[in-house]
Order: sequence, then structure tokens, then C-alpha cells
Amino acid sequence: MPVLEINNVTKKFGGLMALDDVSFQVEEGEIRGLIGPNGAGKSTMFKNIAGFYSPSSGDIRYQGQSIAGRKPHNIAEMGVVRTFQETTLFQELSVFENVLVGCHIRSRSNLFAAILGLDRGLQREAEEKVAEVLDFMGLGERREQLASELPLGSQRALAIAIALASEPKLLLMDEPFAGMNPEETNHMMELTRKVQESGISIVLVEHDMKAVMGLCGYLTVLNFGQLLAEGTPEEIRHNERVIEAYLGGAG
Repeated sequence: MPVLEINNVTKKFGGLMALDDVSFQVEEGEIRGLIGPNGAGKSTMFKNIAGFYSPSSGDIRYQGQSIAGRKPHNIAEMGVVRTFQETTLFQELSVFENVLVGCHIRSRSNLFAAILGLDRGLQREAEEKVAEVLDFMGLGERREQLASELPLGSQRALAIAIALASEPKLLLMDEPFAGMNPEETNHMMELTRKVQESGISIVLVEHDMKAVMGLCGYLTVLNFGQLLAEGTPEEIRHNERVIEAYLGGAG
């Protein structure tokens, strides 16, 4: 069974057709690239999968169960977690505290219990989980540093660490390589492979074609809200329709 099924999804905003009858499947354990020119519908698709939008028609199924129209926190609790295009961190909290926030999805403790210092056992369990995730992402030595003090590459790694703290099965990564220099890009590619090897499926929206072609086993290409092509990186690299969509027929 695919981990994610997009079945004839359409999304309209008034008279604007943002997604038009799009269907594709993501297999468990893969890194799937979701690519296309600006305005192709990639971010809209992510928002529909994560629950920030509801499809106008069609269905989205995660592990065989429909999630179309569910609230974002319900979808996250099921195991579908999204990172954002803009690095969203609590800048004045430490690295450790940022990831601790990500544990709340799985915690049965409530806010008042946390403030009053109750549920010590759950708190220790969460702290152990945070330490494990930080070590996994190579951020263990930065645990006391403020998020605002981190370089861009480490901030992006921290954003993924926050997502991992909620124990996702499917990670939606929205342009994690944007603005990075080559060294940071290579490091983030290594971390992304490491996340996949831990058993987490990934859907990756990204404009950095070096990263996309190096990471993804299969690509889904959108253009003007429609499915344009699917295939391996090699097939997509030589697909005339994809080349025309990106370059406007030039070259």
C-alpha cells in the first residue's frame, strides 16, 4: 500500500484553478520530489496534504485512510508533518527548547501540568527524546545555543529536528535548501538521506535541481496546477515537456 495517495485532487480559489485533477502516489520509504516552475501548485498541494487547505474535490489518503479536510493537528498526530519554506523557529529559545516544543504532539500532558511541574515522568521522557533527536541531527553540541544564533544550515536542521520530535512517518519538506551555499546544501542532503534511512518517507518540494536529482528516486512534475510528468530523475531531465515548462521552449 502506498504511504500517500493523491486521487483526482482539485483546488479552486474563486475562479482560480490552483490544482486541476491531480493524481499520484508515494511509496513507503522513498524520497519523492514534487517539482515545477513557480506557480505550478506545489505549495498548494502541500497545504492540502497537511490540512491547511481542503480539496475542492478528490481525495487524499495516508496509509489507506482519507485525510482530506482534516485539521492540521489531527493529520500531524497521524504521522504527517510538514516543514515550512521559511524557517519557523522560536528565535529566543534554545535549540533544546525548540525541539521540546515539537514533542507536544505526542505528549499526553497538558499545558497547565507542564507549567505546574506535574507529569515529571512524561517530561523526562520528552527530554530524552529531544536529546536523541538533536544527536541524530548533529545538533547535540548546540543544545544550549539560542536558535537566533545558528547559521542558516543549522537553523534548517533544527526545523527538521522539531518535526522529527513529533515522530512522523511522512515528512513534507518545503524548500529546505533555499538560500544555502554548496557546503550547507551537501550537509542538508546527507541529513535528508539519514532521515529517509531511519524509516521516514519524504515528499520534497525544492527548486535546487542538484539536490532534487541527487536525492529523489522518482519525481512528480506539476505545471499550472496539472500533473505534467512523472519519472526517474534521468527521465525527467530529458523530458521535452518538462524542459519547455521550465525554459519556455528555449534552449
